[in-house]
Amino acid sequence: MTTKSNIPLRRLRLWSLRARVTALCTAAALLLGLLAISATVLAATNRENLDVVLNKTGGLRISGERLGVALINQETGVRGFVLSGNPAELAPYTAGREEEESLYTAMIPLLDQDPQVLVQLRRVRASANEWRSLVAEPAIAKARTEGPEAAQGLLAEESKKRFDQTRNEVTALQREITDLRDAAVAALRSSSDGLVVLLIGAAFIILLAGVGLMVLLNRMVTRPVLDLAAQVQHVADGAYETQIVGQGSPELNRLAEDVDGMRRQIAADLAEVRQARHAVETVNAQLQAQAFELTRSNRDLEQFAYVASHDLQEPLRKVASFCQLLQRRYAGQLDERADQYIGFAVDGAQRMQRLINDLLAFSRIGRNTSGFVPVSLNEVMTAVAEQVTNDVHYDQNTLTWDDDLPTVLGEEALLGTLLANLIGNSLKFARVDVPPKVHVSAQRVEDEWQLTVRDNGIGIEAEFAEKIFIIFQRLHAKDAYPGTGMGLAIAKKIVEYHAGRIWVADTQTDGAAITFTLPVGEDADTVDVDTPQTDEEHAA
Repeated sequence: MTTKSNIPLRRLRLWSLRARVTALCTAAALLLGLLAISATVLAATNRENLDVVLNKTGGLRISGERLGVALINQETGVRGFVLSGNPAELAPYTAGREEEESLYTAMIPLLDQDPQVLVQLRRVRASANEWRSLVAEPAIAKARTEGPEAAQGLLAEESKKRFDQTRNEVTALQREITDLRDAAVAALRSSSDGLVVLLIGAAFIILLAGVGLMVLLNRMVTRPVLDLAAQVQHVADGAYETQIVGQGSPELNRLAEDVDGMRRQIAADLAEVRQARHAVETVNAQLQAQAFELTRSNRDLEQFAYVASHDLQEPLRKVASFCQLLQRRYAGQLDERADQYIGFAVDGAQRMQRLINDLLAFSRIGRNTSGFVPVSLNEVMTAVAEQVTNDVHYDQNTLTWDDDLPTVLGEEALLGTLLANLIGNSLKFARVDVPPKVHVSAQRVEDEWQLTVRDNGIGIEAEFAEKIFIIFQRLHAKDAYPGTGMGLAIAKKIVEYHAGRIWVADTQTDGAAITFTLPVGEDADTVDVDTPQTDEEHAA
């Protein structure tokens, strides 16, 4: 059951570390501020008391002593003049009066805040004036008019009592000044003791605040952080399901909640990783089974290729040979239809041989490899051009290529087949009324070479741009254009074997343009992509 007295305690526990430190520092600052104000007041009082002791009472005591001396000088001067009648004897009297008046003038401003001493000073002045008016002045006047003997009667015992009274007033003034000094000294000591007490109190408050801050940091930061670190280390050791609980300040509690949320996320991710690993292991097992099946299939394919290259071609050659013998021996001896049938048989057998050879060439790409080496495409184009120029239908301007074709990594024989197939395809689909022209160009785009075989033939419709690379795919009847439909499929497989791509490029002119890419190898020629290619060309 929660009581009202526990509510402030619970609210205090909800305070953040910053709020607690701020409250502690604020309380210490307020106390130190109060002590500083008190110390300022005591310092001002101390300064006033010190001023009273050093400047006021010291000067007043000296002035009081000089006042007593001035009055004695006056009495001595009067007595000497009355006894001798010599006016020179009045010099101390005159000087004493002047000294007395100057002392009054100096002492009265210093006693504005000390009325008791000022009253006593006025009593001294009144007593001195009374002595002068009743004794000194009448005696001097009578000595001047009637002679010294006549004036000596005025300096009798009664006049001495009056002057003693004046001296007593001066003595009382000195006592008042001494009491004023003693009071100032006592106040000075008291204020000094107060300053010492305030300094001790300030030191105690600072010490108490420091101890409180250390205890607060230890309870709300150091121990909770160490405990949190131990829990995190425990989780890091593999106990991912252990909940992390925070202690101490609300900031550390929020940090612990965030760390625990991270732990839960890691645990969930680990569970997913375990599931994914199990799935990967399952897929790997399936892949291994498929790889085994693929290996077996490849062996069967190689066996088929062997059968196709030997067992199938042998009877096919016999069929073709005997059909050709029939065509040569009995041509014209049978009717026209028989000659046509024999021609169909010879053409079919030869065409079947070409299909089988192209299939074998397609299947061997990438299997019988000799490894990639630097291949100069200039040299490959020279060899391809020699093959083209051997055909009497083409002249030396039919095939051209850019100067300084790059050197790439690959198999020279396959790259030669690639270029020969593309160039042969361009020459095959030439327009009837236009002399064929084929140009091979190259440019570097980032980390690959782009080579384009461009012609002025009949072109390729955009809808058939992808179909032409499919095996046995033909866009025209075999009677219109010769071939098996394997040339571009073989070219695509060679390009992909060299980690490249091939496509039909967009062209704004007549004819077709086929572009393929090859990676830039370490030994590749440097052709800047932003530098225009030279217009110099090789003529085949």
